[in-house]
Amino acid sequence: MSKVYRVGVIGCGGIANGKHLPSLSKQSRVEVVAFCDIVKERAEEAAGKYGSDEATVYTDYKELLKDSSLDIIHVLTPNDMHAEISIASLEAGKHVMCEKPMAKTAADAKRMVEAAKRTGKKLTIGYDNRFRQDSLFMKKVCEAGELGHIYFAKAHAIRRRAVPTWGVFLDEEKQGGGPLIDIGTHALDLTLWMMDNYKPKVVLGTKYHELSQKEDAANAWGPWDPKKFTVEDSAFGMIVMENGATIMLESSWALNTLDVHEAKCSLSGTEAGADMKDGLRINGEKHSRLYTNEIDLGAGGVAFYEGKAESNPDIELRLWIDAIEQDKDPVVTPEQAYVVSQILEAIYESSQTGKAVYLN
Repeated sequence: MSKVYRVGVIGCGGIANGKHLPSLSKQSRVEVVAFCDIVKERAEEAAGKYGSDEATVYTDYKELLKDSSLDIIHVLTPNDMHAEISIASLEAGKHVMCEKPMAKTAADAKRMVEAAKRTGKKLTIGYDNRFRQDSLFMKKVCEAGELGHIYFAKAHAIRRRAVPTWGVFLDEEKQGGGPLIDIGTHALDLTLWMMDNYKPKVVLGTKYHELSQKEDAANAWGPWDPKKFTVEDSAFGMIVMENGATIMLESSWALNTLDVHEAKCSLSGTEAGADMKDGLRINGEKHSRLYTNEIDLGAGGVAFYEGKAESNPDIELRLWIDAIEQDKDPVVTPEQAYVVSQILEAIYESSQTGKAVYLN
């Protein structure tokens, strides 16, 4: 019989209740037995809904980590605590899934990579958009070499008006940034993964506060408070890789545009191109004619595992437990996530200095 892994959750807010805990509850190989949040009532509520009969509640993550019976920790806190808690969890002998982005700074992300290597424990980052059906299909296309050498790509993370006004999203001190580190990170992760290219050379970036100070603004979650909007409303970057490939990254929570796409990418290779902007499309040239193929992702039905429908987070969690159980690398490796953090930080640095940032 398979081992049942004991899981502790640190941070019981929106991402815990909206993604991790529902998916963990569907996994027969895990039981969530420890819940921690600085607001005790949040931890108690999560424990009551998703915890085992023996679930314990904490307000100090250090106390939770003293439980030697825990196998896995999910770190679901604001960005500024990702590194501290993940490293402490790894050093306490636990495997760790940390929500995206990996950390507030690239230096902290590097410390996390080093801690995983030092302890021999597994570490992964919650880039769940890799597990969408269009992403999985496009990855197979790339791995098969059908696009040839991918030398140009775009990472799309654009909202017209959807600024998150709750929690600490607008707090630069807690988060490290706005849409770039929040949703741009997903688009960049997807793009690098598709290209299988993790060697950036130089980054040029810009960021803007053009709409953040508008009063009574139209917004999906109600008007934001300009006084609390301390992060950028938009950020853009150009990344040149060591092999010469170019990536354009666009991210915004509020932009006057109708070209709205989030957590998507467009790829251009020597043999063909692909994009996720209107479904999944493959384009190229055959017999001296141009073609566009639209992939029917509905033909195979819903993703199923053991007779149950699976969402992206469900697939992510199942494969995460597989990696632990089978002692193999997780789908999202810490080394890959570190490169994402390096590039994001370089875009912020370039936007501040007005100069290109050279990496490696």
